[in-house]
Amino acid sequence: MLWSKTFIPTLKEIPEGAEIPSHVLMLRAGLINQVMAGAYTYLPLGLRALRKAERIVREEMDAAGAVELLMPSLSPLSLWERTGRDKAFGDVLIRVELKRQNRKVNAVLGPTHEEIVTDLVAHHISSYRQLPITLYQISPKFRNEERPRFGVLRTSEFLMKDAYSFDTSLEGLNRSYEAMYRAYCRIFDRCCLAYIPVEAESGPIGGEASHEFMVPANNGEDKIVHCAACGYAANLERAEIGPRRPEQPAVTEPAPLERVPTPGASSIDQVSRFLNCRPEDLIKTLIYLADGQPVAVLIRGDHEANDNKIRRALGAKEIQLADPATIERVTGAPVGFAGPVGLKEKLTIIADYDIQFMRNAITGANEADTHLKGVNLGRDFNVERFADLRCAQDNDPCPRCSGILRLRPAIEVGHVFKLGTKYSEALSARFLDPSEQLKPIIMGCYGIGINRILAALIETTHDENGIIWPVALAPYEVVIVPVNVADEKSREAAFQLYNAFQKENIEVILDDRDVRAGVKFKDVDLIGFPMRVVVGERGLAQGNVEVKWRWEKAPQLMPLDKVVAEVSAWIREERETGARFKAALYGSNG
Repeated sequence: MLWSKTFIPTLKEIPEGAEIPSHVLMLRAGLINQVMAGAYTYLPLGLRALRKAERIVREEMDAAGAVELLMPSLSPLSLWERTGRDKAFGDVLIRVELKRQNRKVNAVLGPTHEEIVTDLVAHHISSYRQLPITLYQISPKFRNEERPRFGVLRTSEFLMKDAYSFDTSLEGLNRSYEAMYRAYCRIFDRCCLAYIPVEAESGPIGGEASHEFMVPANNGEDKIVHCAACGYAANLERAEIGPRRPEQPAVTEPAPLERVPTPGASSIDQVSRFLNCRPEDLIKTLIYLADGQPVAVLIRGDHEANDNKIRRALGAKEIQLADPATIERVTGAPVGFAGPVGLKEKLTIIADYDIQFMRNAITGANEADTHLKGVNLGRDFNVERFADLRCAQDNDPCPRCSGILRLRPAIEVGHVFKLGTKYSEALSARFLDPSEQLKPIIMGCYGIGINRILAALIETTHDENGIIWPVALAPYEVVIVPVNVADEKSREAAFQLYNAFQKENIEVILDDRDVRAGVKFKDVDLIGFPMRVVVGERGLAQGNVEVKWRWEKAPQLMPLDKVVAEVSAWIREERETGARFKAALYGSNG
């Protein structure tokens, strides 16, 4: 491709509203153009990179035995009503009212495709002999993001690979899940992402049934914990915490219980300031409804409750924070003044492990504008049992070894999880087993954000000059830059190289613009083509050209008659391994 014959609108200045490096660089490098908040046009260079990511995903899904199809973005609202997700998605679900002759049809633009694919299988698969099967597609998805931001990381329209496995047994589901997990690792390895598979909250079957694939990044919207010593990693919804220890020697003498007025102070921060104490000196008493029944959950004041852990600890199907009326009924006080001492109703009380080390704590007094000081476990209140009930934090103990957990921001690029029979039961996707018994099909779900692959890579592999692409995803693998395109010999040599690289099936672009060399070099570095070949009059006079990997500091001279063969061999090797890129960017060959 000749630069003058394509469309590459690079920008010198940072575009208004661009907040993070990947957003800034994708706009400045001419990869995307914003149409409206949350919607982008992929320009020629951006589309080439997107298609490369898509091709890698497709190749690995095919190799794993998945079968590709293409489902419509538009689907009837009635399907979503059958699974209850019309309400679960709420305003995120983009609803469309279609006028057809004398009637109206309510439809949605799919944010995901569980309903559509399950309905398809329900109509066409009826026997165990037709299973297992994994179906996948790569298609646009639509979600009404209230606050689209961060470029293509959070948009209303995005390109996604979603796959769905259908099995007759849990053992079969486990095999399908493992096949997809391994395929995801190969995909992200080939894309040269520095990713971490992390444990995520399990699906309805339970067990270790969910993993997210995260790319640690300073501007990541998600948080994960990771132990460098043993490799344990999990998102905050799932992350376990290792054995707790008291932070300081326990106070031996319990203080007398003291009721103190705290007018207007109901939050942890307000009470801490009012009583001149630390948040960790307080016990939060949270009233939950577990399957409709009120329970009390005790968490240290500086910690956050983890609803998933609480639900599992209580053995409940559903939990939610109690409404103000229920809280006042069981505690005798408005929201913000609950405590474990003197509850009005007898409740199950469970506590996070850290509560057992607290002495002379501060709690709500179950009375408006009042707290208790000197509260001690055993003397003033008891709990039914202790459990891991809070969100993990930086420097918490690792649950798998003697190391510590480090909290890291990250970008989610993929998610695999076990759905079980939630959708197959709702949409009547059943099969006859060998005994002619009708049973629900057991499903798994596997998603990859194709756009997010590009954004996550750029977010983590750039420098002050621009993007640094691996060969596997770069819009073009080699860029040829004649310093003075008006010089006949330079122009002739550049075109000879261009034609020779094309014959070697190397993706090459020739910057044939008649502009200053500095402009060309800035654009080339901004876009981030992996290999730069510079044709200069002085070097050409000696039979040499300059070659430079984007991630290297200095170029090297190479004889003109050898550059095509040498560089082509490097590019082919880099396509397969990404070894040079990974060594330069991540400090290893893996």
